Amino acid sequence: MAELVVKTYSNAIFQLAKEEDALDAIEEEAQVVLKILNENEEFLTLLNHPKISKEDKISILEKTFSEKISANFLGLLVIVVKKDRYSYIVEIIRELLNAIKEEKGIVAAHISSAKNLSDAQKEKVEQRLKELTQKSIEPVYVVESSLIGGLKIRIGDRIVDNSIKGKIDLMAKELRNMQLA
Repeated sequence: MAELVVKTYSNAIFQLAKEEDALDAIEEEAQVVLKILNENEEFLTLLNHPKISKEDKISILEKTFSEKISANFLGLLVIVVKKDRYSYIVEIIRELLNAIKEEKGIVAAHISSAKNLSDAQKEKVEQRLKELTQKSIEPVYVVESSLIGGLKIRIGDRIVDNSIKGKIDLMAKELRNMQLA
């Protein structure tokens, strides 16, 4: 249900921005709103508070964002509040940003490794991912010492686990299956 809500609202503003040839502007606005929401946890708490009326929440949104974002984007936020979907605002904006990046041929790649990769290693990984996906790569590197070695890469809903931990886990699972059979 949550995924459907997020996709529905993000797709609505995405399609509107695409029709109006305003993807770049909407992307900037989405980043501004996301930054404000991420930096001000109280703001999200306020939007999610059950004792604050929808009208007050809408008024707060309008006062906060009316000079920072377009009427279309503000309209989306207002509709989200009117439909009691405010707990999904951050997810909706993230999904919108992902859709815009996808439209531009850019994919986010979450790359986990056991230790920091050198610049040369990062370049090789990014080049290989670019060849495989035929898209520009926006890498996000994370160090996960639990991986022991190797890499774990997530692009969208696809995960490639080529870590030593992943291989050990797979072997353990296969051994358990053999013992059960």
